[in-house]
Amino acid sequence: MMPIRELVLVNDPRLRAQAAPVEQFSAELARLAQDMLDTMHAHHGVGLAGPQIGVMRRIFVAHIPAPESEEEEPLHPRAGETFVFVNPQITRRAPETVEGEEGCLSIPGWRGLVSRPAWVEVAAHTTGGEAFSLTADGLLARIIQHEMDHLDGILYPDHITERDKLWPIETEGEPPPVELPTKPPAV
Repeated sequence: MMPIRELVLVNDPRLRAQAAPVEQFSAELARLAQDMLDTMHAHHGVGLAGPQIGVMRRIFVAHIPAPESEEEEPLHPRAGETFVFVNPQITRRAPETVEGEEGCLSIPGWRGLVSRPAWVEVAAHTTGGEAFSLTADGLLARIIQHEMDHLDGILYPDHITERDKLWPIETEGEPPPVELPTKPPAV
């Protein structure tokens, strides 16, 4: 197990910054990806982008949880798989959108309903520099789009215009641990 990295929380300016492309494919990058996977799993997340641990590079990891029992339906055909995307780009997206529930390790205590394209095609590299592309739908498409937003300084509540589509998670009468993000100023 590699070190668990500290999470960058909402309203930290790093979450609003543009991440720079990864330029060196090295053992150090592979170690970073492993740290990110370990950090994501330690916090029970399904995705984690570089900026969420203060690494301002275009890298993110994703994991689709496997069913906890044989009776449980898998969340996605690729349930149980782990993914690493370096310098990802969405090359195609579905014209139709679907609304789904999202949360974020950098915005603990909140959930929201976000509309996103139903599927995406993404081109990226492995930590070894090999190019690959992937077409994703369902939960994996949602995770990819959410994590790619992090690389561009966008947080999921930015996509929500109706306040009732964003709610705190109940934790024994305690308020959420963080305030909602402030919207970035319009450019």
